[in-house]
Amino acid sequence: MGVATLGELKPSISGRRTFRPSSSVRHATEWPISDVSSDLTVDVGKSSFALHKFPLVSRSGRIRKLLLETKDSKAAVRINLPDVPGGPEGFELAAKFCYGINLEFTPSNIALLRCVAHFLEMTEELAEKNLESRTELFIKEAVLPSISISISVLHRCETLVPVCEEINLVNRLINAIANNACKEQLTSGLSKLDHGFSVKPKTPEPPETPLDWWGKSLTQLKLDFFQRVLMAVKSRGLNQDMISKILINYAQNSLHGLGVRDPQFGKGSSLDPELMKKQRVIVETIVGLLPTQSRKSAVPIVFLSSLLKAAIGSFSSTSCRSDLERRIGLQLDQAILEDILIPVNNSHGNGHQGPMYDTDSVLRIYSTFLNLDEDDDDDAEDNNHLTDENDMVYDDHIDSLGSPKQSAILKASKLMDSYLAEVALDPNLPPSKFTALAELLPDHARAVNDGLYRAVDIFLKVHPNMKDSERYRLCKTVNCQKLTQEACSHAAQNERLPVQTAVQVLYFEQVRMKNAMSVGPGGGTGVHSSSSQFFFSQFPHRSGSGAGSGAISPRDNYASVRRENRELRLEVTRMRMRLTDLERDHVSMKQELGRPHPANRLLRSFTRKLSKLNTIFRRSSSSARPTPMAVRASSENGFLFQKRRNLSIS
Repeated sequence: MGVATLGELKPSISGRRTFRPSSSVRHATEWPISDVSSDLTVDVGKSSFALHKFPLVSRSGRIRKLLLETKDSKAAVRINLPDVPGGPEGFELAAKFCYGINLEFTPSNIALLRCVAHFLEMTEELAEKNLESRTELFIKEAVLPSISISISVLHRCETLVPVCEEINLVNRLINAIANNACKEQLTSGLSKLDHGFSVKPKTPEPPETPLDWWGKSLTQLKLDFFQRVLMAVKSRGLNQDMISKILINYAQNSLHGLGVRDPQFGKGSSLDPELMKKQRVIVETIVGLLPTQSRKSAVPIVFLSSLLKAAIGSFSSTSCRSDLERRIGLQLDQAILEDILIPVNNSHGNGHQGPMYDTDSVLRIYSTFLNLDEDDDDDAEDNNHLTDENDMVYDDHIDSLGSPKQSAILKASKLMDSYLAEVALDPNLPPSKFTALAELLPDHARAVNDGLYRAVDIFLKVHPNMKDSERYRLCKTVNCQKLTQEACSHAAQNERLPVQTAVQVLYFEQVRMKNAMSVGPGGGTGVHSSSSQFFFSQFPHRSGSGAGSGAISPRDNYASVRRENRELRLEVTRMRMRLTDLERDHVSMKQELGRPHPANRLLRSFTRKLSKLNTIFRRSSSSARPTPMAVRASSENGFLFQKRRNLSIS
């Protein structure tokens, strides 16, 4: 194969015509030129290049300056270029261009060639169509108009800092990505608007993401470049749905590679400190790029929950976790149980086994949900005006200013009951935290208290050594009036409940039964004096049979017996409580009488004086002998007095 001579290179260097090899088409395998002795050695890192002065001097201003600084220009010279962008690979491409070897510009090497051209000062002042102008032309025509190619070139720039920043290549690529993305969004919106008048779907469908969507290619960028791109597209008004999709894709790729673990299972092992630091920086950056907080936020709550768990696992800042907790609280009515089961990170613990779940975080999330601002409540009115027909209707004051709608509260209360039932299985959860969660929601938030009662019963079963005061306070959170008949039957026989709660359950159940049976078959009241008539009056009389009109079925009889047994248990419980109160009063009276008191001493002295007077009167009465007439008169007087007394009584 032929080689290029110095005479053949001169026309190309001067710029009058392009390089054309004389013997055959040249390829990169013909490098380096070996038919002319080398008079210039260039050291780039650990590599050395034996080249010639004239081709390089005619194209590179930096090499020309370095050769002018040498004393002997005729002898072989050795120069060192330690900071060439791309190292030996970048310098080799520039040297090939200087020798006239044809280079193919591609998105994978255009950033490198542009930075090398700037470093070696390969400008138009030295030669026409030099490397700098050639690369600029390719960037303008082939790179900047395409979002995907711009992202690919931007990814190549990550290893070319700070030269790519000096030539403003990074900012130009980022601005091109943002502008093209917004243009694409505008074009897509106009096309939908043109074709949307003929067919109007009943329910809006989410936009489909194409397989070659440019947002997926952003995952190859490093965090700092990704952050700059997102800030640029946000400032130019890119749709929040699109921004959310970009963030979700980036988080899934970047955090998945770090081996994010569930903090609950990391008590025995921990992540590498460098990986944990990297995870913390990624999470905090993504949280800072999330769209504006609102109840209509485009960010799915499952993504927010995953970010919160990752933030806790990597010990992110308090502000980062608070931001995520508030965002989850604004969309709490869309959450499921797995979204709020947030494990506690105990990897830095001192061996003490703590709770499994972060109940404090859930407490703050629900507090945010219950204290929504007026603006957030106004934004949610359009979504919450439709309620289920079976939902319980409450007064208008419940949907007061600044409070979430009742349908959202009912969903949140069901979620809380499921959460309480799950965390109640944790034996290390303090009763105070569980009680704080049970007391958090207002009474109108629950139409039925069966779920809360079930969670409380599980907690009492798992924590049998609770104090009586803690047990009583926890059971007070259950509204016995909102328990169904099955829950009341279970609570009446539940030995884990305090006596006061059991009595309250039985009382409200009896009141409910009386109210239900006070309405007869015809709509009137049918309350009877005796208990048997009271229980049997709810059943309609049967006619047309040989049995009596008041006959009832065995099932109804069994139900009435059960109700009577409940009443008997209620009476026994009341008697026990009354007996306990009497015993307590008796003990207190004994203690009071046993104490020395001035009133007691005065009473004893008065008693002694009275006994002395009685003794004196007895002696005087025994010394005076009554006459028979006096005895008869006294007896008559006594008879008359007794007779009058009897008459008055009768």
